[in-house]
Amino acid sequence: MPTLDIERLRRYKVPDAHDLYDPRDTILYALGTGAGLCGETGELDLVFERNLAALPTMAFVLGTPGFWLMDPATGIDWPRVLHGEQSLVLYRPLEAQGEIIGTTRIAEIADKGAGGPALVRACRTLTDVSGRKVAELSEVWVLRGAGGFGGERDLPGTVAAAMPDTAPQFSLDLPTSPQQALLYRLSGDRNPLHAEPETARLGGFERPILHGLATLGLIARALVRLHCAGNPARLTAMSARFTAPVYPGESVQTQSWLDGDEILFRAIVPQRGSVVVDGGRARLDRFAGPQAA
Repeated sequence: MPTLDIERLRRYKVPDAHDLYDPRDTILYALGTGAGLCGETGELDLVFERNLAALPTMAFVLGTPGFWLMDPATGIDWPRVLHGEQSLVLYRPLEAQGEIIGTTRIAEIADKGAGGPALVRACRTLTDVSGRKVAELSEVWVLRGAGGFGGERDLPGTVAAAMPDTAPQFSLDLPTSPQQALLYRLSGDRNPLHAEPETARLGGFERPILHGLATLGLIARALVRLHCAGNPARLTAMSARFTAPVYPGESVQTQSWLDGDEILFRAIVPQRGSVVVDGGRARLDRFAGPQAA
């Protein structure tokens, strides 16, 4: 990737997005995270319109223009971009249908040096049509080989949570399907890296990989089952770092530690012994603002 043109990127305005979503969209999102693959009825409320509940991580695909880094106006060599970190803070429960407005801004940019990556943080605010805040999201993109433009070496903000030295208190293995990336992309992230073998090879992967946010949605399902008695509305915040890809068809084991209303978590692919998500932190039963009446 050529050195990032930081001024060009700063001039770029990420398009706002206005989403009107319904139960079909909510079910499609849950299926894209692997809901229904276990053949159990414990997640029926995620995939059946009667008593339908939305996973809180569905906020990742709402109010977004999609993979905006593909826009040539950004000046980014998008096949060499990786999703590095993601956070979500909810201000109220996410409804199974509704209307959401999303506003995204490019925030801090860091330079890891010539030949190294550039790091770009983007922040998104979701509101409903009345202007009430629904969620705040932050994502960090790793632009491989784009460093060398000068500037701060690191992004400001919280450091990823350190995992305890003790064995996990809880764990749950959940499968993914070979078609899961193809299904997940129908919720809005059409990056060809997750569908087209040629693009995956350009990105340095042997075959298409699962979206990091699909993996994080799978982890949210695990945390809901392990810590929320199956009620997704109890999971009110999440953050994590992506450390390795998941290939569609692999199983993912979520490992967690509970301390009051705080959860620390990571995820591994046991068959490869690979940690795919690390430094995870989640919160239970505590929204960032007043709940909807």
